[in-house]
Order: sequence, then structure tokens, then C-alpha cells
Amino acid sequence: MSRVTLSRFLIEQTRSHNTPADLRFLIEVVARACKRISYEVSKGALGGVLGSMDTENVQGEVQKKLDVLSNEILLEANEWGGHLAGMASEEMDKAYQIPGKYPKGAYLLVFDPLDGSSNIDVNVSVGTIFSVLRCPDECFSQNDTLGEEAFLQPGTRQVAAGYAIYGPQTMLMLTLGDGVKGFTLDREMGSFVLTHDSIQVPSSTAEFAINMSNQRHWEAPVQRYVDELLSGEEGPLGKNYNMRWIASMVADVHRILTRGGLFMYPRDARDPSKPGKLRLMYEANPMSFIIEQAGGAATDGRQRILDIEPTSLHQRVAVFLGSREEVERVTGYHQA
Repeated sequence: MSRVTLSRFLIEQTRSHNTPADLRFLIEVVARACKRISYEVSKGALGGVLGSMDTENVQGEVQKKLDVLSNEILLEANEWGGHLAGMASEEMDKAYQIPGKYPKGAYLLVFDPLDGSSNIDVNVSVGTIFSVLRCPDECFSQNDTLGEEAFLQPGTRQVAAGYAIYGPQTMLMLTLGDGVKGFTLDREMGSFVLTHDSIQVPSSTAEFAINMSNQRHWEAPVQRYVDELLSGEEGPLGKNYNMRWIASMVADVHRILTRGGLFMYPRDARDPSKPGKLRLMYEANPMSFIIEQAGGAATDGRQRILDIEPTSLHQRVAVFLGSREEVERVTGYHQA
């Protein structure tokens, strides 16, 4: 039986689900860029790509060499195809304008070019997260400039989202709004091949992911919930839980997507002006879309993440996502 490549899958989606051809082309271009990033990540010290740039991004975070390189790869791969009206990246302060010499399309691409980049130098899995939105009809100003407001759409308006994880295998997890598919990169073929069909997150779990070093800064509902998780069979939840933490959202969420669990990055008291650590547009929205399409749930502790109305391109948010029963439990503690 012949294997289903990403290209074949997308063509079949165009035929059977009326997926627009320009969206199909856009996903294929993003996938090709991810293959290039995977190659650069795999070279490590041999490619001279480890270490920092001695520069900071708009988040005030020190940029790694691979952060900058991955950002450039995604911009260059997607700017000329005619599928996009513009792009936005976690690594750039403002929206990226498609150069005037290229045609403009109907979509917006939002991405975190290399999530978990603090792990690069220690050879731990990292990844690329992306989200696709439709560009509003009137998204350009009179001088043909794309404004930030075009991107400020709730996660419910995403038409596609996915991530690539660069680990022992390079995988691409993708949703077009009708479930989640997983593709593994066959390096001999040079193609992503469908290996995981109709992925579902188990509704219950005994595994959670959180950075315990921040415990003293958490809000009371999170303190209560984690205390109950750690109480084991003798506690109010009546079972033992295991904790896992990789410090790469892509890697932590990938584990949850494939075998269940709960990922938490709550707000804390260190900077009351910030409602969370993770970025709504680049991380929380696409990952929440994927998790929900796999039967899981995602909230900021108080409301569904995909319902949040963005107010800025680099807005931060608390994140609780994964197996539905546990997400609903910790969200209920916040709402009590």
C-alpha cells in the first residue's frame, strides 16, 4: 500500500473538503521551511548555529542564532508565493510586510520560528509553531501597509494551525479544523508522510507538566490544584500523578497530544502586569486549536483560550491545556 505524503493528503483535502488551493500551497511552503529548519537544527555545532546573538527580541529575550536563522527561513520561504497578505513572528516587533514586488494573497501567517530555543545548546527537542488566519477584506491602509489590527483575531478564526517538532524524528502535526493528523519526515524521500491519523487526547490523565520552580509565585487556585496532584492516592483526587517538564512547549504538548496529560504555564506574582508568560498569537492559540481538535481543552484558567479577543500582537496569556477532565478541574478552581 502506498504511503500518503503531506502533498497527497492536502490534495485529497482540496477534493473532499473543499480546502482552498492557496491554503494547500501555503501549508506545503511552511512544511518545506520546517524541513530546512530541521536540517539546520540537526547540524548543531557542526553548522556553527549554537549560541546566542547578543541581541534581544521584542519580548526582551536573548535571541539564539537558530532563532534568527529560523525566522529568516520562514520569511524567505513564504514572502513570494502570493498566498499571504502578511506575516507576524514572535521574533519581530511589527507585522512583516510582503515586499511590493510580490503578489499578495488572502491569508496571514503567524509563527514562533523556534519554540524552546533555550534547549538548543543542550540538544533537547525544539520546534516551530504556526497559525493561519484569513486577512480581513480591508486589512491594508491607503499606503498599502498591513497594520497590526489585521492579526488581532480570536483563535476561533484560525483556518489552520500546526507545529513541527525536531526530535529523534522530525514530525509535523496539523489541523485544518477537522481533526489532527501527524506526519513524519522521511529523510530518504524528502517528504512528510502521514503516520498518525485522527489523533485524540485521552479525556483523563495521571500526568502533568509544569515548572515547579515557580511554585511560590502561583495564584492560590494553582497552588491548591498542584498540591492535590502531589497528594497522590491519599489526596482528594484519589490517584498518583507523574510530573514531566521539558521547558519546550512543542515537546511538552507533543507528549500530551500523543499520550495524554496536562500542560500548565500559569500567571504568577513576579510581574502582575503580565497575565502570563506564553504568547497568545504565536503559542497559545495554535496549540489550543490543535488540542481542541484532538478532543482536549484549553483555557487561561478563566475562559477558553480560543475565545480571547487579542489586543496586541505580542499579548501574553496563562495556559492550561490537555486532557479535558483536568483542564476543567483546574479552571473550575479559578472560577470558584
